[in-house]
Order: sequence, then C-alpha cells, then structure tokens
Amino acid sequence: MVQRFVSRIKICIFAPRYENKHIKYIIMALKCGIVGLPNVGKSTLFNCLSNAKAQSANFPFCTIEPNVGVITVPDERLNKLAELIHPQRIVPTTVEIVDIAGLVKGASKGEGLGNKFLANIRETDAILHVLRCFDDDNITHVDGSVDPVRDKEIIDYELQLKDLETIDARIAKVQKQAQTGGDKNAKMTYEVLSRYKEALEQGKAARTVQFETKDEQRIARDLFLLTSKPVMYVCNVDEASAVTGNAYVERVREAVKEENAEILILAAKTESEIAEFDNYEERKMFLDELGLEESGVSRLIRSAYKLLDLETYITAGEPEVRAWTYRKGSKAPQCAGIIHTDFEKGFIRAEVIKYEDYIALGSEAACKEAGKMSIEGKEYVVQDGDIMHFRFNV
Repeated sequence: MVQRFVSRIKICIFAPRYENKHIKYIIMALKCGIVGLPNVGKSTLFNCLSNAKAQSANFPFCTIEPNVGVITVPDERLNKLAELIHPQRIVPTTVEIVDIAGLVKGASKGEGLGNKFLANIRETDAILHVLRCFDDDNITHVDGSVDPVRDKEIIDYELQLKDLETIDARIAKVQKQAQTGGDKNAKMTYEVLSRYKEALEQGKAARTVQFETKDEQRIARDLFLLTSKPVMYVCNVDEASAVTGNAYVERVREAVKEENAEILILAAKTESEIAEFDNYEERKMFLDELGLEESGVSRLIRSAYKLLDLETYITAGEPEVRAWTYRKGSKAPQCAGIIHTDFEKGFIRAEVIKYEDYIALGSEAACKEAGKMSIEGKEYVVQDGDIMHFRFNV
C-alpha cells in the first residue's frame, strides 16, 4: 500500500511529528487565517476545510480559541506520476488554516476580545476574509442587515487602526534619530513608516504601498503589519448562487477592484454537505447537479496557495513522489536548498523533466532517450510542475 505523507512549508528548523497507523504528518507552519464578522460562515467553512469540529452556533464568539486545521493542497499530478512510478509513498504539500473568532467594531481598542483576535491574525501569512453574501432570516447578523461591503470596511478599519498604532509607536522611536543623526537605516525606516502612515490615514491597506529597494522591503516586512498581508475575499453565498454569484458578490467586486486581492465565490453550507460524501463518485454526482466542476474548498486551497505566490516542483522516484513548495521566481539552487541546505551550498546542476513530457513518455528513462531531460545551471528559474533531480557536491 502506498504511504501518504503530508509535507508542509518549513519556516522553523524543527517541527513535531504526529502519527496514526495510516498517515504520517510532518508538521510545519504556513498559516492562512480565516477572519470576518460573527455569523458570516467562518467556522462552517473551517470545518469543511479541515474536517475539524469547530463549534458553529448562531451567536458571536462561539470560537474563542483559534482552531487550526491542516489541509492538503490538491495536486492531481502526484497521483498521475504515482500510477507510473509506483512509489512507496506520496508526499503532497499543505496549508495550515486558522479559524479566528469574529471581529467586531472596536476590536483595535480591545472590544470583544479584539486584542487577542488581532494577535492571532498577526501570526498568519495570509488572510481569508469571509463575507456574508446570502440572506437568511434564521441567522442573525451582528449589525442587523446583510451588507458585505460594510462588513469588509468594519474589519478593514479595525486592522488599519491597529497598524496605525504600530506605525505611530515606531515613528516615536526613530523620528529624532532619523532627522538629526547620521544613521542611514533610521532615516530609511522613518521614510518607510511615513509612507505607511500616509496610506493608512487615507483608509488604505498597507499592502497598497510598494517599495522598490530590498532594504525598504526588508524594513517593511519586519513591521508585520496586519494590512500588509495578502488577502482573499471569500464570498459566502447561498446554494443557488454558488456558480454565478449574486448582487452581493458584484458589490464586493466593485469595492475591491483597486486592491491587490482575489475573490472566491463559495457556498459554505453546501460545502459542508459535499464534505459528508466519502465516496468520490457520489461527491462528483452532487457537484454535477450543482453545475460545479470541483468543490469550492479545493478552489480555495489552491487559490490560497497562489495568493502566497507559491508554486510546486516535484521529485519522483520509487521511494517517494513528493511535492516541494517554493516562492515563484526562485532559481534552481534556492529550490535545491528547500530539500537540504547542502544541496544549495554545493549545487552543480539540476536535471529537469517537464511534467507533461514525463506523463506522455511514461518514465525518466524514456524522457532521457527522447531528449526531454534538460540540464540546467544556477540561473535556471524553476517552473511550476518541474520534475527535478539535483546534483551537488559539498
């Protein structure tokens, strides 16, 4: 039987390992935080994503502690390669989803446990902002009516206020040194802070401010501002609107058209029904009836992966077929270093086969014989789906 491992994007040196008799999970951390006002469908969506049982109830703050779920990034390429190679195990990559309790007005000042919630957001790499885009008299809205644009602006405002508080505190520390001293770093830091302050005071997110130099980008990144994180707006609609959306969704599109953000239409309640099907064929029939090619959950996971500007290369052999996550635009040595730092230090070359060629020809040997294996050096920019073997010497 093929073993299935779950490998996660590593931002820590060490990570704990959890096992059951069927699956081994190597736990590392890449987090997307689900945020939104109370009762917009966050916990329902989280349950669909992770199969966890976060409490879902018709009142605010039913999720006090953030729930965490580990979700495999769907990648049919791994299964196709496994059919050809018959490896001992398959190792997909995953994203960690954190369900954060609903924010309310005044969260930036501590209202409704706001400080705790905002701290949970700060620890994530990207934000999945759930907006209620459906009518249902049986589900109370915290503000009394359905208005996704207003809801979005409430949370934007709270996050911006918190970021402005952070910026003002930092400016107070560096302003004098930047204006009177000869410290170039202090001066650059002050300029970065000033640009952020100007944008935030205009009601804009920090992510709308772009910096050209690497030093400026480093300073900006080290501020860990809430509104600098990439964001996806998840429009939670009724079942009838799952394919085409509705008027609420169109209002959201108009409101965010100038933002660097993505929109995903999803019916969380319907997704919970889809998740109940264990049989693939039954699930496929249900999706066909709804006019959907795949579940919204699958689309969300892939979109979240893309949101973080991530891609996948693959290593393939009899021991394992494995997906490795890298930042889009990375070169071969940096991607080799994801496997082990020695691979990057002693990088010699990369042997690369395109996924489509491997599937068409059926094996690595056939690809070599057909001249479909390329030898790439240090300047090669890795492409999504590349099947790679690294040569190195330390």
